[in-house]
Amino acid sequence: MLTNEAYKPINCDDYDNLELACQKNWTLSLELKNGDQIKAKAVDMVSRKNVEYLAVDLSGETREVRLDHIASFTHPELGTVVVSEE
Repeated sequence: MLTNEAYKPINCDDYDNLELACQKNWTLSLELKNGDQIKAKAVDMVSRKNVEYLAVDLSGETREVRLDHIASFTHPELGTVVVSEE
């Protein structure tokens, strides 16, 4: 997905679940809208230039994923959450 596309905020409940995952350092299975799948530890929520990101630890490397690029995420405590826009 293009990084210069307009950011579309995600639903507040989905954001809160991602924030909780960061606080508890949960490993999430993420499915991105482009079909990529990532299994990584949630580290932090980052906001930069009105775009929000989930920072994850992927095999010791920090990667930032735009929240509006996440199609769904899964964790045993949350089940599978399909991300929706506000």
